[in-house]
Amino acid sequence: MHFVEAKSILSAKNGINIYRGCTHGCIYCDSRSLCYGFTHPFEDIEVKINAPELLEATLKAKRRRCMIGTGSMSDPYMHCEKELKLTRKCLEIIRNYGFGAAIQTKSDLIMRDIELLDEINRTAKCVVQMTLTTFDDELCRIVEPNVCATSRRIEVLREMRERGIPTIVWLSPILPYINDTEENVVRILEACKEAGVKGVISFGMGLTLRDGDREYYYAALDRYFPGLKEKYIEKYGLAYELPSPNTAKLSRIFRDFCKTNGILSTPDECFAYLNDFPDKYEQTTLF
Repeated sequence: MHFVEAKSILSAKNGINIYRGCTHGCIYCDSRSLCYGFTHPFEDIEVKINAPELLEATLKAKRRRCMIGTGSMSDPYMHCEKELKLTRKCLEIIRNYGFGAAIQTKSDLIMRDIELLDEINRTAKCVVQMTLTTFDDELCRIVEPNVCATSRRIEVLREMRERGIPTIVWLSPILPYINDTEENVVRILEACKEAGVKGVISFGMGLTLRDGDREYYYAALDRYFPGLKEKYIEKYGLAYELPSPNTAKLSRIFRDFCKTNGILSTPDECFAYLNDFPDKYEQTTLF
């Protein structure tokens, strides 16, 4: 990893990314795409070492409180966070200034900060978002090799529920000919129901591939699923969107399950919930 002094930290949509790059090794990661302009190897994590100071100055000057999101581009709980604790420091600042937090991760390292997340949720609002793609742990270790298995992520969701911290699951991506089965989708949805998740985000049953990401993904197919790359190329060519051949059936199962069980199921509904900052907290004193 290497360190940089960032000039700003909060995006126009109130998101922060403390790190650039990732060490989770997911074979489908869109953040590897060339369009994001990485000038260093993806696993050589760029650390915005002054992120907490920038965030504190920004939140101190902000006129209205809101939800602060993290994890959209790089997981805030990748391996270097265990030592650096920059995500934790930023969460402490969010708590101190009375803002809410919406955190997206695949890592159970988030459990280190559960007391802090609980504090944020009691004084404002905290939502934990967990990505689940592949119910089978053995397959998970192939497609997401350097992060905790799906079964552990489901345990994290349950522990968040026990604390009263709301959760959202990202059911994405669904990889054609790999995890695009009815059994996989249903078992993930049943786990979501049991864990009491507020919503499930799905952008369709498939994945997207851009230049840079596509080459990495296809190399992984050659390593772990011999012959599958050629099947992809024949069916999809260089397309950006790669829908599963089972899209219609899986999408119907997804919609029906969420409707029956009162789970938010459209991206608009889930993002509206994630961004909603309760009015009752606007008048809360800072200290």
